[in-house]
Amino acid sequence: MPGACAGTLFDTQGPIIPDGLRRAKCKGGSPVCRTTQCPHVEAPRSTTSGSRFDRFRSVGYGDGASVPCTASHGRWLAGRGPHRLEQPGARGTIVGEETNNRWIGKNTIRPDGEDKVTGRATFGADFAQPGMLWGKVVRSPHPHARIRSIDTARAAAAPGVKAVMTGDDLVHFPLDTPVMVGPADLRFVSRNVMARDKALYAGHAVAAVAATTPEAAEAALELIEVEYEPLPWVLDVEEAMQPDAPVLHDFLRTAGDDSAPDAPTNVASRMTITLGDIDDGFAEADVVIERHFRTKPVHQGYIEPHACLVSVAADGRATIWSSSQGQFMVRNATARMTGARLSDIRAIPAEIGGGFGGKTIVYLEPLAYVLSHKAGAPVKMVMTREEVFRATGPTSGSSNTVKIGARRDGRIVAADATFRFQAGAFPGSPVRAASNCAFAPYAIDNVRVVGYDVVANRPKCNAYRAPGSPIAAFGVESVIDELARELEIDPIDFRLENAAREGTRAAYGPTYRRIGYEETLEAARAHPHYSASKKNGRQGRGVASGFWFNVGGESSAHVNVNEDGTVAVTTGHPDIGGSRASMVNIVAETLGIHYRNVSAQVGDTNTIGFSASTGGSRVTFSAGTAVSEATERVVAQLRERAAILWDIDSEAVDWKDGHAHPAGSNAGDFEPLSLAELAAQAARTGGPIAAQVSVNAQGAAPAFATHVCDVEVDTETGRVEVVRYTAVQDAGRAIHPGYVEGQMQGGVAQGIGWALNEEYIFDDSGRLENPGFLDYRIPVASDLPMIDTVVVEVPNDAHPHGVRGVGEVPIAPPMAAVANAIHDAVGLRLRDLPMSPPKVLAALDT
Repeated sequence: MPGACAGTLFDTQGPIIPDGLRRAKCKGGSPVCRTTQCPHVEAPRSTTSGSRFDRFRSVGYGDGASVPCTASHGRWLAGRGPHRLEQPGARGTIVGEETNNRWIGKNTIRPDGEDKVTGRATFGADFAQPGMLWGKVVRSPHPHARIRSIDTARAAAAPGVKAVMTGDDLVHFPLDTPVMVGPADLRFVSRNVMARDKALYAGHAVAAVAATTPEAAEAALELIEVEYEPLPWVLDVEEAMQPDAPVLHDFLRTAGDDSAPDAPTNVASRMTITLGDIDDGFAEADVVIERHFRTKPVHQGYIEPHACLVSVAADGRATIWSSSQGQFMVRNATARMTGARLSDIRAIPAEIGGGFGGKTIVYLEPLAYVLSHKAGAPVKMVMTREEVFRATGPTSGSSNTVKIGARRDGRIVAADATFRFQAGAFPGSPVRAASNCAFAPYAIDNVRVVGYDVVANRPKCNAYRAPGSPIAAFGVESVIDELARELEIDPIDFRLENAAREGTRAAYGPTYRRIGYEETLEAARAHPHYSASKKNGRQGRGVASGFWFNVGGESSAHVNVNEDGTVAVTTGHPDIGGSRASMVNIVAETLGIHYRNVSAQVGDTNTIGFSASTGGSRVTFSAGTAVSEATERVVAQLRERAAILWDIDSEAVDWKDGHAHPAGSNAGDFEPLSLAELAAQAARTGGPIAAQVSVNAQGAAPAFATHVCDVEVDTETGRVEVVRYTAVQDAGRAIHPGYVEGQMQGGVAQGIGWALNEEYIFDDSGRLENPGFLDYRIPVASDLPMIDTVVVEVPNDAHPHGVRGVGEVPIAPPMAAVANAIHDAVGLRLRDLPMSPPKVLAALDT
């Protein structure tokens, strides 16, 4: 139970909160879930008055009403009749228009919650098959080395070993032609999964074995003889860009830079965004501030390691069970890398114990496929925690420069940034996303952003929650804060003066439709936190904003009415942040039935139409669109079935509150027919009642957030404690407010870790020194304050229910918010992450 996600601890009467967990903070400091904040931690519940946002509506749980608790701690009560229980997890406030919805906007019980808190849920490492083998991987000890030879003969002959493989067993993709699977280039993914001629980082896979036991497989690894020729290596992004730096790839040239020499380089690409004329803009400025920032690679920190089970039958048909953010991605990448046909692979998604972007690509599945094919038996592979850190993708380290100019009246007139992102061993950092996000919250007429994608001898980077945006926001929002203070303007007022609004043209291209950035700023300013007094002279308060553009894309949904009138909804997206509950809410709302009569499933690649991976805050938007459309089609069928039974035209039938009604007195005098009654008559009115919809959803509206952070700095030790935090975000429409709140809190927790503790530390030999949670320290409950949330609802008119993605943007503001609070507390401007005690103490001493 400790560490379970907040949203899972509910039964039909209210929350299940064991007595031992009913306390202000976890005893013993167990890790807070990286998705949502722990449910058993008390939180202040606050409201705002005296502003345009003084109509705050409470959040209801299930079918019970919510009322404010009268106790001073501000917790809320919810539930039904005598079963009312305290809701310590209900911390959020929603700002938006009241609606008459029954289920959309309500915290219904999570469909998969009971399975997860009772241990019945099946994760990647839980799958097993009779006769199953265990796969293990040989990994390079060198950060850069030519592979002269690999001798697997002794390992292949070892007791219990059934198969051995190397990179030669995977499809060879020529390096001169991109091979894209979604946003991933298989030229690089394939070589990251298994090295070919060179090992490019310490931890790079070079061979694999399958044996009858994990111990036999581990012993066989020692028998594989790899002859390495160590090569010079480079880790730092600025060093990797130097002309004399060790080159990782002889074929690599700088794309997007016509002035670059036609010679091997580590700079994979250069991109530029421009708007207006920055020279004219800076000439108009009264104050110009230019600063340099550095960030370190950090890991997503998901609790569940990568795991899969692959069974290849004698006829070549294969089944893959794995923990990933997209079963279609797993199928496609595995097929392409092994030469199999897509139709011969069935990928079945497991429950996923955290991803945050880190499970959007494959690491083990192609290896397990090859080993299973060779051995003629199922192969299971599970990474150790050390392997997760050494061999999977963290986010980029970076070196960045931000320059912003403003007039004395508070108007920003020019902004310039250069981002240098370390991509790891292969191209593909999120530098373009960072460049798009950098100045997106602001209406600035003159903008230039230059981005560089740079390879280095580190694990290939992967997506991490709003990839690139937090790094960009750290620099931009720090300079924004410094400018506001220089101009003697309140930090929120300064942002309001320059805020992007409807009709603003963003430097990266689009002209915004209706957006909610201004509303997040006003709600943050109106929140009691912003005007609260600070306890002592070592406390400071910081503000920062964040942006994510959100995405849509392909989604499929099935909605099926069962014979008893219950309904099943199936989508093709692994459920990471509670999407099943959101889909249930949409179906129940549209059909007008109780949400407990709707079940939600995640389909596999053989049972649901193509669906892009879960990521980019896309699922509630795109899958919600498909589910909404499919449910509307079911409603149309129900009206037709009632019309058949009544012998009238379907246009004369209304659907309301789960029943078919005659549409006015002229339609006839008929008793309403319930969904259950119509389902029972389905065979004589046309057969099964169901709808299937596949969409390529467009119009995903951007998300904005504004955060307020209080810290206390210990000037004797350099330790920074976050003592209060408030996150405000525009969600468009909160389909399930509890999970919106949880996403916001989870992003804040991860952002605080990124700001203060987390970093990859390499030794003098280029090897990672902290490949585990003992030395790579993510925040635990005792490190964090209660995180207040305010959900602003500015509907997205491109979605049937007004949805904007919510999972990405909460991680964007925290690093700058913490840095700005440190400055407010002790006058230090820290620009090198993490802001750990040694760095703070050193800065205090200078």
